[in-house]
Amino acid sequence: MPAAPKLRQLATRFARARRGATAVEFAMIAGPLLLLIFGILELALVFMVSTTLETATALAARPIRTGELQTSGAASAENFKKSVCDRMSWLGSDCAENLRVEVRSYVDFTSVGQDDDPVKDCWAPGGPTDIVFVQTSYYWRIFTPLISAALVNDGSDRRRIVAVEVFRNEPYSDAPAEKGSTC
Repeated sequence: MPAAPKLRQLATRFARARRGATAVEFAMIAGPLLLLIFGILELALVFMVSTTLETATALAARPIRTGELQTSGAASAENFKKSVCDRMSWLGSDCAENLRVEVRSYVDFTSVGQDDDPVKDCWAPGGPTDIVFVQTSYYWRIFTPLISAALVNDGSDRRRIVAVEVFRNEPYSDAPAEKGSTC
């Protein structure tokens, strides 16, 4: 069996070799390292979209709270959506197609959220002293393959990021009063 000692000698020589060891070690950890890096970037982007959406929703809802939007004659879901998207300009032209807006008005705080239909879009900014529920949802596409299983929550490869504002309209005047939810 002269082949066995040669095979053993070859295996011993291979085990002692140090040339290319760094390349082999990097090749072994490159996949998990890249997955970790892209996962961190993905989470950072989701957090950034979430923070931006919350701020944009709060700023766009302010004219509803003061009655400025209702008295201007430009109170529409499209104008409100444009106002939110203008504050999220870093997302580019995708904002309008990935953003869903829901604005409902109520007479008191106890009825907020009891008749919400998450599929139905609604626009009812209310009148003076009404309770208003504003919810914006942005659908963010997840691009990291293995991370998507943990982050996707809308049935496809997207994450639904939600921002909510609930407030009482100020007692403004000269506006059409919209009592309750008209949705």
